Amino acid sequence: RVVRFLKSPSIKIKRRKKKMSEFDQEAFNNFIIDNNIIGFFPEAKKLKSGRMSHWYVNWRTPTSDPVLIIDLAYYVLDFANDFSAKSEIPTETFYGVPEGATKIAIVTQLVKVADDVEAKPGQYVLSMGRGSPKPHGDAKDRYFIGMPKGYTAIIEDVTTTGGSLLTTIDNLTDAEVNVAIAIGLTNRMELTLDLKSGVEQAVNEKGVVYKAMSNAHELLPLAFAHALDKGIIKGEQAITIAKSIEKEFDEYGLQPLKLI
Repeated sequence: RVVRFLKSPSIKIKRRKKKMSEFDQEAFNNFIIDNNIIGFFPEAKKLKSGRMSHWYVNWRTPTSDPVLIIDLAYYVLDFANDFSAKSEIPTETFYGVPEGATKIAIVTQLVKVADDVEAKPGQYVLSMGRGSPKPHGDAKDRYFIGMPKGYTAIIEDVTTTGGSLLTTIDNLTDAEVNVAIAIGLTNRMELTLDLKSGVEQAVNEKGVVYKAMSNAHELLPLAFAHALDKGIIKGEQAITIAKSIEKEFDEYGLQPLKLI
């Protein structure tokens, strides 16, 4: 089967040398650092969660680049296949938390089907969630444009307090979708707004497995060293940012973090 949009040598040669189910954590962390997905604020800014922070995770650039998003999709697929191999639970539909993770879920689904030489019409579905549910109708029409089918993997780009992800799980449960796993591209490793648990525990309490492809404790030291090396932050500014981030983790992190 020839799929023209996946013929780019930069993707096929680089990524397909390894087996489908071998997720490479180091390579994925480097993908994040090399593409400046993590950055730092000189002055604290308010995040979507409502919390103030000196650092951010921004997946919009790679998910807006056709080459990078296909590369990212293979990482997601490898990660999901690792889960399936260990749990014996397949992932048949990838569904993005509306609306930030919609594109990566759709591209991951296309890549999955392209790699399945036995795929037949009607076997898979391209599913999108509505940003604002319709006020009436069945759940399948209120929440979705193309309802998820079979074992479904929810994708979220960044999990902080987990609010959007938890709402999405509730919506899929209401529609009787079989959620196999919730995958976060990056977990900020923070407590939920009630300061009682992390996102993983909150998701697990809904009967869903949560797995993060990357997390703040691994990424922040790498990103901070990268920013210092490139001169993006320096001197007293770098020290101030580092101490501020460490304080953030003391206040609402799952565990302390040291950068300096």
